[in-house]
Amino acid sequence: MILIKNFINAAVVSLLIGLLTASSFSQKTDDKAEVKRVMWEAVNISERDLFYGPGGQQMLADLKNPQYIGRQEGGTSVKYRFKDNTGREWVAKIGRETQTETAAVRILWGLGYKTEINYLVRSLSVPKLGNYKNVRFEARPQNIKRLDSWSWADNPFVGTNELEGLKLMMAMFNNWDIKDENTAIIKDGEVQHYIISDLGATFGKLPEKGGEKSGRTVNKPEQYAQSKFIKEVRDGMIELDYRGRPDNVIGTFKVEHGRWLADLLLQLSDKQIEDAFRAANYDDEDIKLLAQAFKARVNELDEATKPAATTTTNE
Repeated sequence: MILIKNFINAAVVSLLIGLLTASSFSQKTDDKAEVKRVMWEAVNISERDLFYGPGGQQMLADLKNPQYIGRQEGGTSVKYRFKDNTGREWVAKIGRETQTETAAVRILWGLGYKTEINYLVRSLSVPKLGNYKNVRFEARPQNIKRLDSWSWADNPFVGTNELEGLKLMMAMFNNWDIKDENTAIIKDGEVQHYIISDLGATFGKLPEKGGEKSGRTVNKPEQYAQSKFIKEVRDGMIELDYRGRPDNVIGTFKVEHGRWLADLLLQLSDKQIEDAFRAANYDDEDIKLLAQAFKARVNELDEATKPAATTTTNE
């Protein structure tokens, strides 16, 4: 009888432990499931305003008397932190990357990708700091929490249209600096947005060789327009004429991933593309040059990924 009683007690204890373990596992699974991770979402592309971008006209900074907070660390460009007259905080970026980043953010956002909120301020005068032109102001909303960066090689979107499409967009911009440090996860409530935090090294010339500095430029419309995009399409794969760092992010792409992106890009109007560059304070000549060069790449991707396109080569 004692043996039976001990056996029953052991069975009950084991059952309780099992139930508690299952409950704990279920709770962890549920908690994990509550976090929504988003890189891209379907939007009405044709209705997106690429002049004001993701913040719209309502988020424009009121900079009549900006309050200087301090220097913002990180990256190679000079950055300062400000508070505008409405109490919103901003990170102001100075230098050659401000125009390119403003335009690139708008194009990505226009397609449905998650981005920062930014605007280009044509001139900024701050006592004791100086006078600046073409300053990029990037919002730091109080309800948004910035988390760690994410890895191009290891993230929840590996193998998906949105990640492969984002890589292709980096190549379309001639972004030669797409290392993991230039990514970020921003948390809005229970939603985590996977974004590119630095898009400045764009719309110029790629390096002579992958991973090297020689030859690369930023914000050079003529050089961007003269550079090549697609090298070859063969056996269902797209090979780009791309050289950047790190070398292992941009490789070959499946035609179907290119087709997915092309279908999005073709929904952008000429005005929307031009507005993205107009918002970045390019002059009329450069707006025309950049818009035409970008649209040429869109058409190139479209042609390369049409069902009839099996093998093409650009010499």
